[in-house]
Amino acid sequence: MTVNFSELRDAFEFVSSGGSGENTAYLCKETGKIYWEDWLDDVEELPDDIEDSAKYITIPDKRELDLGMPLVLSFARRQLPADYDKVRQIFSRGGAYGRFKDLLEHRHALDRWYDFEQKATEEALKAWCDDNDIEVN
Repeated sequence: MTVNFSELRDAFEFVSSGGSGENTAYLCKETGKIYWEDWLDDVEELPDDIEDSAKYITIPDKRELDLGMPLVLSFARRQLPADYDKVRQIFSRGGAYGRFKDLLEHRHALDRWYDFEQKATEEALKAWCDDNDIEVN
């Protein structure tokens, strides 16, 4: 089965944008079609057999692919080594991403972060596809 990588990435971003379990997306293993669902309302009509794990796979979110705090710390270790302890401290409390981005702006590193995050996300999604025998185009 082949899936369009851009559509997969969009679904991944959708799933990652909500709180835990708020947004869900499913990939049909037979057709490569992606179905979207949020906690308020179905984005589209879901198939009756969406819970069939032999036919559908749930699109992961950032936490499932270790793209949350582990990625931030990896970036800080490589790109801002003098601020590594400060970044760890920032992520010991709520509201961390806002303060992290403030630090990045102050260090003129925001674009480097976005590039690093995008590359890591693409690599992690492609590895997830490989692990699940999904081809991307």
